[in-house]
Amino acid sequence: MDEYITQKAETLLEALPYIRQFKDKTVVVKYGGSAMTDPTLEASVIKDIVMLKMIGMKPVIVHGGGKEISKWVKLLGQEPEFVEGLRVTDETTMEVAEMVLGKVNKSLVQMLEEQGVKACGISGKDGNLLKVEKKLANGKDIGFVGKIKCVNPEIVNTLISNDFVPVIAPIGLDDKYQNYNINADDAACAVATALGAEKLAFLTDIEGVYRDFNDKESLISVLKVSEADELISNGFVGGGMIPKLKNCVDAVKNGVSRVHILDGRMPHCLLLEFYTEKGIGTAIVGD
Repeated sequence: MDEYITQKAETLLEALPYIRQFKDKTVVVKYGGSAMTDPTLEASVIKDIVMLKMIGMKPVIVHGGGKEISKWVKLLGQEPEFVEGLRVTDETTMEVAEMVLGKVNKSLVQMLEEQGVKACGISGKDGNLLKVEKKLANGKDIGFVGKIKCVNPEIVNTLISNDFVPVIAPIGLDDKYQNYNINADDAACAVATALGAEKLAFLTDIEGVYRDFNDKESLISVLKVSEADELISNGFVGGGMIPKLKNCVDAVKNGVSRVHILDGRMPHCLLLEFYTEKGIGTAIVGD
């Protein structure tokens, strides 16, 4: 028992320098994957975010809802269609996306509030947070899919300064105030950059970035931007990881101190990555 108690104390002490380092720093968490669909993992992530808030960080959540959107599109008798990994979004799908993302958004707010943290759910429409233009997929029109032109972080900063955790749904408006669905990874990167975040964390269904995806011993703990560029150009990363890794690189180049790709299937992955010496997943850093 004494050894167990000592180990507990050592774990807490191991976190101390990181708690000091990240106090009052902004962290953007892109919430998606299995962590959104498994109630146990969902509770774990929410508790991690509450812990980050309680020990002095300023968390901001940007969430997706792709699987749930696909489910409802099918219930309406349509088959979800994707081009270059982007959802083809007609008028009906746009309505479904906004409905589903709104439901997910308020559910996350509710869970945070249940843990004693003030939270406020918004979308990119609120306060002109995310201004967009139509995004094409290899020149093909895929409907109401938005490419972010600019970010106005005023509403997010107002919420943070009033002790709220902002929870952001990736819906934006163009210059004619038309709704657009936005890829949640793109939204998270844009928000993190606009806020000058210390950290941006992607919760995914993979362990991190591998030098060779077929070799599980080749997981990269820390990846410099130049090395990431090299992995992308040489085709060493899987197709599904390329846009995410490009987003990570862009975020670091635009001022985010560190970007983390984490396995959201691992309970308390955020705490393990931020507050332990070894960490988990892959951290992308500047050169």
